[in-house]
Amino acid sequence: MKSVNSRTARAVMVALAAGSLVLTGCSENKGSGDSAKDSKKDQKEASVQSKAVAYKDAAASTGPAADVPGAREGGTISVYQEAGLSHLDPGQIYVSDAGQVANLLFRGLTNFQEDGKGNVAVVGDLATDSGKSSDGNKTWTFTLKDGVKDQNGNVITSADIRHTVERQYAKFIFDGPSYLQTWLSGPKYRDALPDGGFGSKHLPDSVLATPDEKTVVFHFDTPRPDLPQTLAMAGYSVVPAKSDTKAKYDKAPVATGPYKIAEYKVGKSLKLVRNENWDPKTDSVRHAYVDGYNFDFGVTESTQTKRLIADQGGAKSAIQFTGGVESTQIQDVVSDPAVNKRTIKGYQPYVMTLTFNLDRVKNKKVRDAVTYAVNSKSLIAGEGGAYGGDVAPNLFAPTLPGYEAAYDPYGRLKTPSGNIEKAKELLKGVPAAEKKLVFAYGNNEQGQKRKVAIEDALGKVGFDVVSKEIDAASYYEQIGKLKNPYDMYISGWGQDWPSAATVVTPIYDGDQISDGSPNYSHINDPKVQELIKKALTQQPTEAAATWKEAQHYILEKVNPGAPLWYTKQFQLYGSNIGGARYSTESSYIDVNNLFLKS
Repeated sequence: MKSVNSRTARAVMVALAAGSLVLTGCSENKGSGDSAKDSKKDQKEASVQSKAVAYKDAAASTGPAADVPGAREGGTISVYQEAGLSHLDPGQIYVSDAGQVANLLFRGLTNFQEDGKGNVAVVGDLATDSGKSSDGNKTWTFTLKDGVKDQNGNVITSADIRHTVERQYAKFIFDGPSYLQTWLSGPKYRDALPDGGFGSKHLPDSVLATPDEKTVVFHFDTPRPDLPQTLAMAGYSVVPAKSDTKAKYDKAPVATGPYKIAEYKVGKSLKLVRNENWDPKTDSVRHAYVDGYNFDFGVTESTQTKRLIADQGGAKSAIQFTGGVESTQIQDVVSDPAVNKRTIKGYQPYVMTLTFNLDRVKNKKVRDAVTYAVNSKSLIAGEGGAYGGDVAPNLFAPTLPGYEAAYDPYGRLKTPSGNIEKAKELLKGVPAAEKKLVFAYGNNEQGQKRKVAIEDALGKVGFDVVSKEIDAASYYEQIGKLKNPYDMYISGWGQDWPSAATVVTPIYDGDQISDGSPNYSHINDPKVQELIKKALTQQPTEAAATWKEAQHYILEKVNPGAPLWYTKQFQLYGSNIGGARYSTESSYIDVNNLFLKS
């Protein structure tokens, strides 16, 4: 999954993060090095994410969702967001900000349901339940609920589900998840349906069957017990066949959720209003207490924070969406009890790395030198210190099953500010041309802070860093191009559900290399491929050991990216906002329960 706030980490959408944590930190925002005890406490609480996700029946999948105490209807919530949205086509959504919006606009076969205590379950959304498996989890059957309509009043049928799956094979869909397509048709899935089902060719019934208007059957050649969680991803939300405008759909999608788009000015604003054809009786997850949402893009995190601290006028009814409290103002928030009680805190599932483009940075000594030199403490300070993250010693987050707190091959925990001498030693004899590195960064406040930290750390050991600015809204799209002109870039990833398979496979599988793929390093190593194939055929306990072996090999023998920090969330909202809580599914404010107090 991309994006922490303004697209800093891939895939947050369906990550299951920790329940509300009380993040304590040092009095000054100088990184997390002074808060090792608190960080361990946070990481222990974050392990709630690794709990098994329950698959629920029809009773749990029937709406309406349980009432939020004290909720009332009416009013419009203002949303402050720095970067615009790169996509609104569900098939293209694999980042957290668009994923949050998707929860308001779209519905899929399944969805995540949470209880506010860290427990997460999968329920039927368009389907009557979380799915019924047979043949040892190789076959999954879903029955659609009666009368669910899109915003135009068209009833959603199995034909729409088939269309949604098949359009994922089309070439204009390049930035979304690929689990389902790969499971159904292999890593070269586009060859199986190059026109994405828009022509006369379709997937055979032996792969995807729709025997009647209410039934959808998936057939896999290997067990897929995680399918209900996969289908809950925003990227697999339904796209009604009658309304599909192909590539143009990205700017004007058709809603099936509680809200629809009234006005969209790309990169500037987005106005959502009620979708009259959404029926709460069919939805056990979402509420629609407010009349709509007004998104204002281009509002920097520092401005967001200042407005929400002041809590005047329209700011009283405003929220941060995927942004967070700006680092230099954290003490202004935590030192004022009245302001601090209007915050959302939690441990996110992301590992932020300085990813190398292996097509360009081919010398492992150079990659290792960078890895030793980078200053995690300085980078974390820019994210909010102890409130923004912890030093990452490896590629698995504390929220992931199999996390090894003590696994630290580059001594990151002992030298969070960088091991300058070790880096210089590795660079002895390396030609000057190989010490010149092009670093890509986003053109927002966050990107600027990261640029300064990277240039400073690498400059100390003799690297010549040439920084190139990228539009923050299309950051991942740009670094996701195979022929991108950059040597390194900060990227992040969080699990799509509690399994190392959703970390190692998307970003380190050589079969996944393509434009738009999250394999940003372009790693394609035979040993890694062997371990991935092995783990995917094993039972969870055996697979955990194989994923562990894979991580060790990737980090030590290949080093496609330097682990930097694990992320935490710290958001602020206005005093007129009710129902605010940390979402253990999105790792941001839970948009399903919000209402205005007056």
